[in-house]
Amino acid sequence: MDTKCTKCGPGYPTPLEAMKGPREEIIYLPCIYRNTGTEAPDYLATVDVDPKSPQYSQVIHRLPMPHLKDELHHSGWNTCSSCFGDSTKSRNKLILPSLISSRIYVVDIGSVPRAPKLHKVIEPSEIHAKCGLGNLHTSHCLASGEVMISSLGDPQGNAKGGFVLLDGETFEVKGTWEKPGGAAPMGYDFWYQPRHNVMVSTEWAAPNVFKDGFNPAHVEAGLYGSCIHVWDWQRHEIIQTLQMKDGLIPLEIRFLHNPAATQGFVGCALSSNIQRFYKNERGTWSVEKVIQVSSKKVKGWMLPEMPGLITDILLSLDDRFLYFSNWVHGDIRQYDISNPQKPRLVGQIFIGGSIVKGGPVQVLEDPELKCQPEPLVIKGKRIPGGPQMIQLSLDGRRLYVTTSLYSAWDKQFYPDLPREGSVMLQIDVDTVHGGLKLNPNFLVDFGREPLGPALAHELRYPGGDCTSDIWL
Repeated sequence: MDTKCTKCGPGYPTPLEAMKGPREEIIYLPCIYRNTGTEAPDYLATVDVDPKSPQYSQVIHRLPMPHLKDELHHSGWNTCSSCFGDSTKSRNKLILPSLISSRIYVVDIGSVPRAPKLHKVIEPSEIHAKCGLGNLHTSHCLASGEVMISSLGDPQGNAKGGFVLLDGETFEVKGTWEKPGGAAPMGYDFWYQPRHNVMVSTEWAAPNVFKDGFNPAHVEAGLYGSCIHVWDWQRHEIIQTLQMKDGLIPLEIRFLHNPAATQGFVGCALSSNIQRFYKNERGTWSVEKVIQVSSKKVKGWMLPEMPGLITDILLSLDDRFLYFSNWVHGDIRQYDISNPQKPRLVGQIFIGGSIVKGGPVQVLEDPELKCQPEPLVIKGKRIPGGPQMIQLSLDGRRLYVTTSLYSAWDKQFYPDLPREGSVMLQIDVDTVHGGLKLNPNFLVDFGREPLGPALAHELRYPGGDCTSDIWL
């Protein structure tokens, strides 16, 4: 799906040109068996999303990893639109870091896109020895041709927000991107913007804190993140730390796609709000809350007040719409961000969640809804869990969603999810006026996998997407 320009590299010259790219035909997504009771390795699933195909909405290939309990999580590319000017580059490898084992898998998707194969395995011992890092998360390709992967911890599972640097051709571990001793206190996601010599990164918690489940007492003890770190892109060091007011567990962070932009958004999971970060008049960086999801007073849940738990966000390539998922409440929201300081809700749809009618939770007070939503049933299957990872088509008209967050938290928040497996759904988007509508003909039920129910997570298209490509 690379551009046809023979003198150019992978991806597209601009985000708006990417919107004209071909319709997605297959999607790659990691599927997890850790904490499900099935003793099998995680695997990369390939799903057919071409409505003209006889295999539409089916898993057409599974690539198992050679080890158990890796907890595959997020993925990235060997190269992307940041290397558009380099005709020697080709987007043909998918980088799969492991959140728990700290192993990195490099998958060849270029040879046979519908049947990926394993290209290389980078063992945790090499990452521990060369970088002093572990528990890997976000992978981004750089204009230098290198691959950079964020960490959440050190080799012992203590908090450490550093970055592993890989050679983009040999995939040898080169060391850390940040200067020695310059890691952030905590890590999670990151996004860079070279035109403004800046990178921003977020915080979850120490792996030892979150790996076995969520304990509210850890929040009170200050063990979860609440800061954004601003880095000098050329000097590889932190220049500012933004302590967010009412911003607990900042996870996914996105600059606007326009490479000239000096602002973006971050989703704060536990405080259930969206905060805008921006370059201020003084030339430094600031942050402000622009969206708040109200908590619901409930009975029959772990806490008396239930947050939405915003776990994934993305921006359309034209920077017009912001989408996010409330994994606990169960809804996906679409906001018009034509005015980034005042996002306007234009679409909302419920995909399961913890407050559905007939479940164990009774809503006592809700500032948003008049009644609890109906459970979602599609093709005869009642959907377990809530909406989690989301991915938008290049043209912005289709939103794909999966329902697994992280196996230990899945097991705690939605006990049925590891037993029944997650699902992948597709939502049609009104890109003119705003609006979300479920496609009733699309369901990938990972509860029916050959080795048993699996937990499917992040979504990637072979030609790049809204959350993996960065433009210069």
